[in-house]
Amino acid sequence: MKPLAERMRPETLKEYIGQEHLVGEGAILRKSIQSGQVPSMILWGPPGTGKTTLAYIIARESGRKIFMLSAINSGVKDIREVIEKATKLQQEEKQQSVLFIDEIHRFSKSQQDSLLGAVERGIFTLIGATTENPSFEVISPLLSRCQVFVLKSLSADNLKTLLHRALQNDEQYKNLHVEFMEYDAILRLSGGDARKLLNLLEIVIQSNATEQTLIIDNALVEKTIQQKIAIYDKAGEQHYDIISAFIKSIRGSDPNAAVYWLARMIEGGEDPLFIARRMLILASEDIGNANPNALLIANQCFDAVHKIGFPESRIILSQACIYLACSPKSNAAYMAIEEALSVTKSKGDLSVPLHIRNAPTQLMKELGYGHDYKYAHDYENNFTEQEFLPEAISNTKFYNPGNNAREKEMREFLKTRWGKKYGY
Repeated sequence: MKPLAERMRPETLKEYIGQEHLVGEGAILRKSIQSGQVPSMILWGPPGTGKTTLAYIIARESGRKIFMLSAINSGVKDIREVIEKATKLQQEEKQQSVLFIDEIHRFSKSQQDSLLGAVERGIFTLIGATTENPSFEVISPLLSRCQVFVLKSLSADNLKTLLHRALQNDEQYKNLHVEFMEYDAILRLSGGDARKLLNLLEIVIQSNATEQTLIIDNALVEKTIQQKIAIYDKAGEQHYDIISAFIKSIRGSDPNAAVYWLARMIEGGEDPLFIARRMLILASEDIGNANPNALLIANQCFDAVHKIGFPESRIILSQACIYLACSPKSNAAYMAIEEALSVTKSKGDLSVPLHIRNAPTQLMKELGYGHDYKYAHDYENNFTEQEFLPEAISNTKFYNPGNNAREKEMREFLKTRWGKKYGY
C-alpha cells in the first residue's frame, strides 16, 4: 500500500494546503493557473512544502500533460527524449505540456543548458523544484527565463489541518477512533514538512493500533518515534535534522559535535557541495565581522570541494568546519540586513536624498541632484558628517557591532564618526 503521505496528496488547488501567498484567492500563481498563462518557474522551498504536488496541480488545472524527471537519476539523454515527446504532442495534438524536474539544483551546467532551447521556444513549461537558493544553483540563462516562487514551511495551523484531514478522509484510517490531545511533539518533529508529518502520524498509528481508541499526546509521539528511529533514518527523513545539528554545533562553537555530524553526513553519502554551501552561509550569518576571514575560508572550502570531490573533500570540509566552530561569533551583519529589510517593507520606497543622487545630465543638476554633496576624501581623516538616509528614517541604526575583539574596533571607529547620530 502507498504511504499515507502519498495517499493524501492533493489533486486540486482547493485541496492544497499552505502557500496562500502564492495560490490563495487573488494570489499571483493562482491567477496564472486560472488564466492558463503559466510561466516556466522555479519552486524554491524547504522539503515537504508541496513543490511536487503544486507542479502536478498546475499541469492538471491548466490542461497540460506532465513529464517528470528527477535530477538525481536523469541526464541530457532523458531531457532530449522529453523534448521530442513534448514537441510531437504540441505539433500533432496541439497540447501543451509541463516538464517537472525535481531537485533541479543537482543538474550540472550542461544538463541545464540542454533545457534552454525548449524553454525559449515554448516546447514545454518548465517547473523546477529545489531546496537550494536558485541564484547559486541554477544557471543565469535558465533563471532569466523562469519566475522564482518561494514556498514557506507550513504553519502549525496548516499542519493540524493536514492531520485532521488524514484521519477523516484516508480510507485506511477514517474508521479508526484517533484523537489528538496534544500537538506540540508531532509538529516539532515534523519541522513544517507535510510529508514528514504524515509519515510520523502513520508510524504512531501503526505502532499503537491495538488500542480501541487511540489518544495521541506528546509523550506517546516521542516514545513511539524513539522506538522507531531506525525506520525513520532508513527513509532518509533525518537528512535535514542532521544538517541542522551540524550548523547549530558550529554556531555553538563546538568543533567536536560539528565534526561528528559532518562524519554522519559523509557516511550517508551527502553531497559535499551541499555541506560546503551551508558553511559558506554560516560564515556570514553567524560569524560575520567577528572574523572576516571565516567567509574567505568557507569560500575557499567551497571552491576546493567543487574541484576535488569525495573522498579527499572530507579533509577540507573538516578543516573548514573546525575553523568556523572555533571562530568568534556575531550575527550583527545578519541582524542589520534583516532590520533594514523590515524597515524597507514597512516604509516603502523612500526617496533618495537629493544631495547623494547621481547627476549625469544638466537637467538633473538644475533639479538639485548632487547639490551640497560632500566628497569624503576632501576632509580630514577622509570623513565629514552628512545625511545618507531618507529623512523619514534619519538616525536609524541598523548595524550594532557584536561584543568581540574585531567588532569592538569597528564600534570604536563608528563612535568617532557617528557616535552622536547613531548612538555608538
